[in-house]
Amino acid sequence: MYHYFFLDKHTATYRHEIGIILDQPRLLQINSTMTEILPYILSLFVGIGLAAATGFRVFLPIFFLSFGTYMGWIPLDSSYAWIGGLPAVIATGIATVIEILAYYIPFVDNILDSITVPLATVAGSILFASQFTEMNDWAQWPLAIIAGGGTAATISSVLAGTRAASSGTTAGLGNPIISTVETVGSTIMSVFAIFLPILAGILVIIILFLAIKYGKRIFQKFKGRRTQEQL
Repeated sequence: MYHYFFLDKHTATYRHEIGIILDQPRLLQINSTMTEILPYILSLFVGIGLAAATGFRVFLPIFFLSFGTYMGWIPLDSSYAWIGGLPAVIATGIATVIEILAYYIPFVDNILDSITVPLATVAGSILFASQFTEMNDWAQWPLAIIAGGGTAATISSVLAGTRAASSGTTAGLGNPIISTVETVGSTIMSVFAIFLPILAGILVIIILFLAIKYGKRIFQKFKGRRTQEQL
C-alpha cells in the first residue's frame, strides 16, 4: 500500500511501507510520457499484425481492416477513410473469397504464389503505414516498407516455398492443408491485430522466427535438388 505526503504546493512524494521515497512530479512526467508513447506502441503492434496477416492471405486482413473501420472499431486518418467505405468492404470481401477459393485449385495455387508475394509486400507496407499517418512521410514509408513489407514478404515467401515443396513431394495433394493453414493464420492474425494487438505482436515475433528457421531448410533442400539435377 502506498501513502501520499504533500510537502508543498509544488512537490508531492509518496513512499512505500519500506520507506522508498519518489517525487510525484517525476512520476507524473513518466506517466505523461507513457501516455504519449502508448498509442504509437499499439499502432506498431496493429500494423505489424496486419502486415503479418497479409503474408498468409493478401486480401483477408484488408477486408478485416475495411470492415473494422466501417464498424467504427478502428480509427483511421482521413487519407485512409476510403478503406472504411461500404464499397471497399464489399470489394475486399469479394476479393477475399476469390483468393481463398483459388488457393484450393491445383497448380493455380502455385501460379498465385508468384503474384501474391509482391502483392503481400505492398499490402503489408500500406496496412502498416495506415497506422502511422501522423508521422512524417520520410519516416512513415521507410518504416512501413521495412517492418510491414518485410514481415509480409518473409512469411509469404516461406509459405510459397512450402507449397512448392509440397507440390513436388505430394503432387499437390498436401497443398489444400497448407492453404487452410494460411487462411486460418491470416484470420487469427487479423483478429488479434485489431482486438489484441500486443498478443499479435508477440505472435509475429514467433512466426518470423519459425519462418526464417524453416525457410532456410526449405531453401537448402531446393538448392540440393537443383545441384543433384545438374549432376
